[in-house]
Amino acid sequence: MSQEPEDTKPKLNLSIVYGESSITVKVRPTMTFAKIFQAACKKFEKEPGTLKFTYDGERVGAEDTPGGLNMEDGDQIDAHLEQVHQLYLPLLFDRI
Repeated sequence: MSQEPEDTKPKLNLSIVYGESSITVKVRPTMTFAKIFQAACKKFEKEPGTLKFTYDGERVGAEDTPGGLNMEDGDQIDAHLEQVHQLYLPLLFDRI
């Protein structure tokens, strides 16, 4: 009986979807998402920090890992534009 050597660095294929575009990345379960997010922003032609990423409806942080989130091969991460709330102040000059 021959046994195949076990892969010491198993990798997951994760899909990142932004609108109509998507990319597939191959990652280790222990890799943090910081580099993955940078690559996704570059691919989607967005400035770093302008996208937020969610998995199963929960936000994914830059220091999270696929293993820590119990991700499996083929799982999908959704990318969304980060909304910045702006405070609206009415112009007081209109009332003078």
